[in-house]
Order: sequence, then structure tokens, then C-alpha cells
Amino acid sequence: MPASRVGILAEVTAFVAFTFLSRYLMSLVLWRYAGPASLLLTLALLTLYMRSRGVDWSAMGLRRLRGVRAWLMVVPQALLALPAFALVVAITTIGGPAIGLDFLREVSGGVEDRWGDVAGSLPHYLLWLAIVWTAAAFGEEMFFRGYLITRLGAAFGGGRAGALAAVFVSAVIFGYGHFYYQGLRGAVVTGGIGLAFGVMFLLFRRNLWPLILLHGVIDTLTFTALFMEWQ
Repeated sequence: MPASRVGILAEVTAFVAFTFLSRYLMSLVLWRYAGPASLLLTLALLTLYMRSRGVDWSAMGLRRLRGVRAWLMVVPQALLALPAFALVVAITTIGGPAIGLDFLREVSGGVEDRWGDVAGSLPHYLLWLAIVWTAAAFGEEMFFRGYLITRLGAAFGGGRAGALAAVFVSAVIFGYGHFYYQGLRGAVVTGGIGLAFGVMFLLFRRNLWPLILLHGVIDTLTFTALFMEWQ
């Protein structure tokens, strides 16, 4: 493998390792918010690193949208990604148990520990909405889709095969990143979502905006349901 590709893999490994290590250290003090905080810290360092090399986030999919038409197109593109999201969730949470994968029925107790206080609590609800639109919608899409797929694709030699391999690896990392509080079920479900979003990222010609919008809206609806205590 050419030295430049080895260097890219080393770079990606370093930032992924930093994300998970910093999350672990933060979890010793503030478990509920360690994931979002560590990801935002990683993005801050990654931004400084890219700037030192003359690269900005537009090269990773956070492109500058010019004109009203470009912004308006984000909504229908997000709607196009919605069926992919719904299909993955249905396959993992309904199809999986139907074929005997019983672990996909079990919701980890970590989910209740992390988000249980949202029900009926406006301060917790608003706090998590802020986290949704920063660390989740923007943060996760920028890091796991924009950065990882772009850089891993280059490390894997570019082209369609390299891009698809990058999508798969980034999805595995994304799923693993949710294991610590969602368990194996959550890792599989979020890994599947990462796979679907990664494919849509490529289909949208590496435009992150539709995925950011869809991610934020889905998580907003999820926390609204928790807050309202809808079953």
C-alpha cells in the first residue's frame, strides 16, 4: 500500500481512537453526555488539523449551498433518504426477531439510564434537542459520513469499490460507537442506519445537508415522543 494511503489510515485511526478514548474518560465523570462531548471535541481538533493542511469541511460534504434552489432541494433529498432509513429499521427491529434473532428485541437498560429523565421534563427535553442538532445531526454526519467515508475512500484506493468499502467500515464504527449504552441491538440498528446513510451520501454526490436535516428531524421526533410519553 502506498505510503500516502498508510498515512491516511493512520490519521483516521488516530481520530477514531481519540473519539472513543476521550468518551471513555469523560464517561467516568459525566456518563450521559460523554458521547456528544467527545465527538464535538474530536470535531474541533479535526477542524484545526484540516485547516493546517488547507482543507475545510466543504471537501468532506459540508458544501456551501448557493442560491434558494440549492437550499430547497435539501428537503426532497432528505425525503428520498427516509425510505432507506425506515427499511433498515424495519429489517433490524422487525425482520431480525422474526427470523430468530431475539437479541434484536432487547432494548438495553442504558437507553433508559441515559434518556429516562426526558419524559415530562422540559429542561431535559430542550437540552437533548440542542445535543441532537449539534453533536448528532451535524456532528455524527460530519464525522462518520463526511470525514470517515471521504478519507477511508481515499485510503482504499478511490473509485466505486473504495467508496463502498469506506461506507461499510464507517457504518461498523458508527454502530460500535453506540454499543456502550445501546448494547448489541443498538449497535446493529445504528450500524444499519450508518450503512443506509453512507450509501445515500454517495448517491447525493457527497452532500451532507440532506442527511443532517433528516437525522435532526428523526431524533427531534424521537425525543418529542419521549418527552410527551407517547407509547
